[in-house]
Amino acid sequence: MSTFLNDINGHYAAEKKAILALCDKGTAFSLADLAKELGTSIPKISRIVGQLLEDGYLADLGKQESGGGRRPSLYGLNPETGSFVGVEVNRDSLMVAVSNFSGRVTHLIEDLPFVLRNTEESVAALCALVQQQLAEAGVPEALIRGYGVSLTGRVNHRTGYSYSFFIGEEKPISRLLEEGFGQPVLVENDSRAMAYGEYMNSFRGTRGDILFLNLGWGLGMGMVLDGKLYYGKSGFSGEIGHFPLLNNNRVCQCGKVGCLETGASGSALHSIVLEKLKSGQSSLLSKAYAAGKDITLNDILDAVQREDVLCIESVEQVGATLGQAVAGLINIFNPDIVVIGGRLSVTEHYFMPPLRSAVNKLSLNLVNSDTVIKVARLGKSAGAVGASLLIKNQLLQEII
Repeated sequence: MSTFLNDINGHYAAEKKAILALCDKGTAFSLADLAKELGTSIPKISRIVGQLLEDGYLADLGKQESGGGRRPSLYGLNPETGSFVGVEVNRDSLMVAVSNFSGRVTHLIEDLPFVLRNTEESVAALCALVQQQLAEAGVPEALIRGYGVSLTGRVNHRTGYSYSFFIGEEKPISRLLEEGFGQPVLVENDSRAMAYGEYMNSFRGTRGDILFLNLGWGLGMGMVLDGKLYYGKSGFSGEIGHFPLLNNNRVCQCGKVGCLETGASGSALHSIVLEKLKSGQSSLLSKAYAAGKDITLNDILDAVQREDVLCIESVEQVGATLGQAVAGLINIFNPDIVVIGGRLSVTEHYFMPPLRSAVNKLSLNLVNSDTVIKVARLGKSAGAVGASLLIKNQLLQEII
């Protein structure tokens, strides 16, 4: 357990933990508000808040707006208490986000070239690179309290094992990362980290149901149900990409046939475009393809931004297929919001219309009228931001 917040235990420990839990929802409270929430007296709350201010966990955020009379002070989490680092590990790059104790993102480092391998040496290199970048960005090492690391594929956040980067039985990847960073580490599935980052930045303090679809090279889903991340019994929920929905005879990376991911993902988009180029259809990428050059997903996304018709039509095809799945999810969950994020979200102007059309056609009207479908507010930083907030939440939960 981290030394962070160890001194909370002691006199008024339960009340201190309750106040921190309330403030972690992103709300500032007056003494009267806190007394009402905890069902106790204002003088007692005043003493407890005074101790939390002295210890540095709370800060006086200024006076409350009032129509008249004396304006009370508002108290919330002290942003200077510590920093929490989130690292999202992508196929060929890293995203790094730093959040302070109040949950605000203070630093964002994008697209660091890096490929994580299944070796201890590669994990150590990742830690060294991140720490070097943090130092160059001016993040004080002494203020860092923990790291959240977002990984693709099946991740068990309780045991610290990743089954995409499975190095061995004896040491989970979380322990290797802790050795490299010298701080507590939480590992999490990338889609769940994205869902949590989006939830905490856009819907913090609510108890709604949010489904986050991570439209990257693969397709994953993170679920916030009744205000909490949903894991399932074994911690592997959200594998929407491997839902057997399609009759396309495509073999998925999991080895099975007909997975949704084979028609609605970055890898699906890549395959669709290459098939069209092979058939001789015209594109901005035709010359490179004919010359035998590798066509990457980045090349395709760049061509979409340059209004290449072949690539746009391919994106629309992916959107229509994803829309079938979204319609089914809406019928099952009746969620408040469905958020589309991940790498392909930059093509929203082209995949969202066919997606919405499929949802309107295939979902129940009485159900889909209650659901908002939107593109992720945090964009490609959602996973790193979410990971930074998850490690902060874990350390808080250890004392709350």
